Amino acid sequence: MSLSLLNRYAFFAFCVLFTLGSLPFVVGHSWLWALVVLTALLSAVGLNDLLQSRHAVRRNYPILGNIRYLVEGIRPEIRQYLLESDSEQLPFSRSQRSLVYARAKNQSADKAFGTLANVYQSGFEFIGHSMLPAAHADPSEFRVTVGGPQCTQPYSASVFNISAMSFGSLSANAIRALNQGAKLGGFYHDTGEGSISPYHREHGGDLVWELGSGYFGCRQDNGQFDPQRFAEQAANPQVKMIEIKLSQGAKPGHGGILPKHKITAEISQTRGVPMGQDCVSPASHSAFSTPIELMQFIAQLRELSAGKPIGFKFCLGHPWEFMGIAKAMLETGILPDFIVVDGKEGGTGAAPVEFTDHIGVPLREGLLFVHNTLVGTGLRDKIRIGASGKIISAFDIASVLALGADWANSARGFMFAIGCIQSQSCHTNKCPTGVATQDALRQRALVVPDKAARVHSFHRNTLKGLAEMLAAAGLERPAQVEAKHLVRRMSASEIKLYSQLHVFLKPGELLSGEVSGAFYSRMWHMAQASSFAPAQ
Repeated sequence: MSLSLLNRYAFFAFCVLFTLGSLPFVVGHSWLWALVVLTALLSAVGLNDLLQSRHAVRRNYPILGNIRYLVEGIRPEIRQYLLESDSEQLPFSRSQRSLVYARAKNQSADKAFGTLANVYQSGFEFIGHSMLPAAHADPSEFRVTVGGPQCTQPYSASVFNISAMSFGSLSANAIRALNQGAKLGGFYHDTGEGSISPYHREHGGDLVWELGSGYFGCRQDNGQFDPQRFAEQAANPQVKMIEIKLSQGAKPGHGGILPKHKITAEISQTRGVPMGQDCVSPASHSAFSTPIELMQFIAQLRELSAGKPIGFKFCLGHPWEFMGIAKAMLETGILPDFIVVDGKEGGTGAAPVEFTDHIGVPLREGLLFVHNTLVGTGLRDKIRIGASGKIISAFDIASVLALGADWANSARGFMFAIGCIQSQSCHTNKCPTGVATQDALRQRALVVPDKAARVHSFHRNTLKGLAEMLAAAGLERPAQVEAKHLVRRMSASEIKLYSQLHVFLKPGELLSGEVSGAFYSRMWHMAQASSFAPAQ
């Protein structure tokens, strides 16, 4: 027998021999029972390992091979709590999460002894400060009015809000806590595409109703859009705006899925879908298929909602497609009241790795392109822009404001505020903190009043941080932040203002035919109002 073979089966053989050899002696030695029972159980495990055919490691190393799967199962927790550095982002760093936890609990987030960031590393960013700082503004006044000339019920939104997360993906208690926190802080709570559940309504916080391709909450039995059901839902005074979801950051162009094991009777009723099968959101909408039809759908929703702000959310993909939408706005005269740009780095739900890593435009590039297109078509002053995608801190908010956003949304930031520990088990229904699960026992751990207060505190303290940053830069209002205030290190010996790094179009520049950026000119000529396909 080779040494390798002995090493592989030695422990299994020892357990079997010890069990069999000890049986005659257990009657007179009671202390031996525990060891015999233990080795008998391990022997059974080893025998099962030899007979099973799924795992080669267990067949070659009976009993001991299970250690590999045990360690692999707890690897994320070991890494997060013992090995991960403060700045290692997986996908959020310990320092980012700690910032949210501290602000949500009204604890000091201040740090001593200087920054841990390498300020001479390429990509490091900061905001320039003024020799004459401004007085600190009241963060409660950091609001933006959403509603263009075609809207009769404009809405005053906070510059920091809860991004789209559906009931079904999140638990009932998580939805309750988020909405109550939004009510306490006077900011909005995006429903996600899973429609408006009873838990969204329970505390009366402002809602932005997200309308995805599944038309949940306003769908016919065949999955098509139902105008009558939409009008009934939109009439609720708690619904302040309606947001058409064209795509989302984590998996643009993919559609969505809620696994059947997470679909309860409540979710089935809320969404209008059957139980016992996966709830699938198609990748594209059935209510429109061209930019012009999208504008017509926006006009239909505005009429059905009695003039509430109507907009859409998307992650930028082919640039000519959004410019086609802009051309459709000009051709039809129909304008969305707002556009939310979602970055590929965003996403609370599970998605294929290829999509999370390699599909979609990151937030800042997408945001700048949308802002520039609206400026270049003379429409920017009529349409508000929101931004979402890995936004946690006041600096994150300021950085998207500098690139053209009017406000920022955060999903995972508010998940941290209600107790998320980044276990990345959202799609398994086994969330350890009760945030992303439909398991009634698990979600009992999430105490709504306590977590709602944390949502409120995180929002308030983050905007307080934003007010302090603005004051240091000599500014009084979020709308005053511009690209010239944001700075990036290019190399060890060079830094540049964002206003130097990027092309910024002038008002009406795309319409004049004299476009300063070759890329924008080329995309504009490729765009069509009648089709999402590029012009030949």
